[in-house]
Amino acid sequence: MKYYIISGEASGDMHGANLVSEIKRRDKHAEFRGWGGDKMEAEGVEINKHYRELAFMGFAEVLMNLRTILNNLKKCKADILAYNPDGVILIDYPGFNLRIAEFLHENGIKVFYYISPQIWAWKQNRVHKIKKVVDKMFVILPFEKPFYKKFNIEVDFVGNPLLDEIHKFKESYKSEDFRANNKLSDKPIIALLPGSRTQEIKTKLPVMLSVVEAYKDYQFVIAGAPSQEETIYKEIIGNQNNVSIVFGKTYPLLLNSHAGLITSGTATLETALFKVPQVVCYKANPISYRIAKRLVKIKFISLVNLIMDKEIVRELIQHELTTTNVTSELGKLLEGKDRENLLADYDELIIKLGGVGASANTAEHIVNYLDSK
Repeated sequence: MKYYIISGEASGDMHGANLVSEIKRRDKHAEFRGWGGDKMEAEGVEINKHYRELAFMGFAEVLMNLRTILNNLKKCKADILAYNPDGVILIDYPGFNLRIAEFLHENGIKVFYYISPQIWAWKQNRVHKIKKVVDKMFVILPFEKPFYKKFNIEVDFVGNPLLDEIHKFKESYKSEDFRANNKLSDKPIIALLPGSRTQEIKTKLPVMLSVVEAYKDYQFVIAGAPSQEETIYKEIIGNQNNVSIVFGKTYPLLLNSHAGLITSGTATLETALFKVPQVVCYKANPISYRIAKRLVKIKFISLVNLIMDKEIVRELIQHELTTTNVTSELGKLLEGKDRENLLADYDELIIKLGGVGASANTAEHIVNYLDSK
């Protein structure tokens, strides 16, 4: 079979590479072409365009690059038709991929969508387009299946690929002296994950660091984003002691941490899967926050709480993100009953996510579906 696969960002490249690996196990004659990155290319995908050329984020940036985006859509459509695949696999990246799905449907090409757009949070009307143009949707969050069911759409819950990635990391991770290699002390570690974008780091990290003096028996370690210069962190740290930075070592950091202060997003779920008690920290520009609050229709901002359908990790949002609140909530997680209860909830969360095997399950569905046609 010939497969075309489209991923528009780093996480999609990682999940796409794992999926390609599993498809090859089941289809010995599989051929791959697509848009993605180095990891997909390493698995044998002939990359037509790298995701680095597709990273336009934010309303203003999209408008400024609209001609480039439209040109990319045109090139992608032409490349798919020239390749003539048996099926196309779209990974997240909805602004681009839903337009491609519509084109594929019009041309009678099978459409597989892996990792649903977060339409349960906003732009819910996209569900009608998905129903019309996607042949098979594979979701990775357990509450997404009943969400689609409300619209009479049958989707497959395949498990969460983060479980696969963390399992793979733990299996291949060579035991190292993490503290010695990163010049850390013997004090228990509190991990700080303030996000990857400059603005969110400048907004959240100062509040996270404002509690350092209250916990002198612990050391605070920042997970530095590879896209950022060390100077941005050092300017915020100032002359505070007991604070360190590590780059490109988020998983090793979480593996060695006692607790964490985590910005909202995928990082909250990764932290939970490493069984690190956490406080979720979120703060945005006041105008952006008011607009988002009107558009986004969810009870919680962290994936952990959304999956559990209750607040098991404390979320400090906007005006609640203060030194007093962070100090208090972090203190509850360092020892005692609150810590024990949260760790028990994490066990239940992992069960809800269905265990490892998301890539294998998705590959099985795709190959079987194409074989039956």
